[in-house]
Amino acid sequence: MFEHKKEPLLPKRKYLRRVAKHGLFGFAIIFVSLAIGIIGYHVLEGMGWIDATVNAAMILGGMGPVNELHTNAGKLFAAAYALFSGIVFLVAVAVLFAPIFHRFLHKFHLDSDNSSNS
Repeated sequence: MFEHKKEPLLPKRKYLRRVAKHGLFGFAIIFVSLAIGIIGYHVLEGMGWIDATVNAAMILGGMGPVNELHTNAGKLFAAAYALFSGIVFLVAVAVLFAPIFHRFLHKFHLDSDNSSNS
């Protein structure tokens, strides 16, 4: 997927396209995760769509639930969703920063090779 360390640095236009693709993929991960939370709170806890959205967004964002949970199924879902959300946040950040970090390391490696060849 990324260029090998012996290959030249990707042109800026292709690099920006790669960053945009990773950004869209990261957004899709967040969107799907938010949808899982909204549906879970709506179905298992019986919340309205707006309350379910607020609770899912707050959990996914790391802030915690807004509304009190009343059912055991809702409480178990909230616990699992909170753990899932922590992992999703890390994965989304990794997906977003992967091309940036790769370009930095690739450029650093190319600069290192050029200085050792001189």
